[in-house]
Amino acid sequence: MALYFYFSILPEALIASMLPPEDFCAYLAVGTKKRASDQAILFEVSGVFEIDYFDLSNLEKRCAPHSDGTPKHSLYLCIYRVLEHLSLKALKDLYLVTRDARILQLPKMSQIPSPTARIHLYQELCPVPPLVASALEPREFCRFMTNPAQPIQVPKLFFTELRLGELGTNPEAEGCRDVPYKALMHLRDCLRDIKSNPQKHTKTVDRIPPRSDLYRLVESGFYIGGQEEIYFYPFPSELELEDKYHAWWRSATL
Repeated sequence: MALYFYFSILPEALIASMLPPEDFCAYLAVGTKKRASDQAILFEVSGVFEIDYFDLSNLEKRCAPHSDGTPKHSLYLCIYRVLEHLSLKALKDLYLVTRDARILQLPKMSQIPSPTARIHLYQELCPVPPLVASALEPREFCRFMTNPAQPIQVPKLFFTELRLGELGTNPEAEGCRDVPYKALMHLRDCLRDIKSNPQKHTKTVDRIPPRSDLYRLVESGFYIGGQEEIYFYPFPSELELEDKYHAWWRSATL
């Protein structure tokens, strides 16, 4: 049987499995007997690793079929500082999985969207979880957050941009129906702070925000990178979600 590698975000882990991507996504979301139920976000990873941080010894014995011939579902290879030591070039497609195992597969791209003159709202996903407002474009935000010269930084960052609607250009905008955030006044305050202070690059909106509504809030897509490189996983348009990916979108917004 073939051997696959996955980088799980929730929680952070490098996992070997004999299950192909769709089967593994379903397993991670609902388990083998469908007694569990949770979202899953993961990358498929190529089998080439550039450093020795991960213990890949004796994989054929450690990740082998069970005595009855059924495939090994998961072998956890690492649960700590995975993103820091993982080669970004080894990452393949990104999978967004709903609680009932509906799967949205996003392709990897090296070209990211053109800059826009507005404030952004970023949900950091790995290795840290804050919700952050910033005037920086995704590439600049990633470089800023991974800059070793900064007193607070991470080696690499996986994050997504969330919808702000009119608040992205005007924190005072009224009737923001497309901005479903509970603490809206606090969010406005954070956006005002960024807009009024050009020297302030980021402002933490929430240290540990809930992720249950993450999928329905995504704006442009997902980003993963560091100082030298960044990759983009584009999120479908609203029209595509309602048409081509209707089953996944319906599950994601329940």
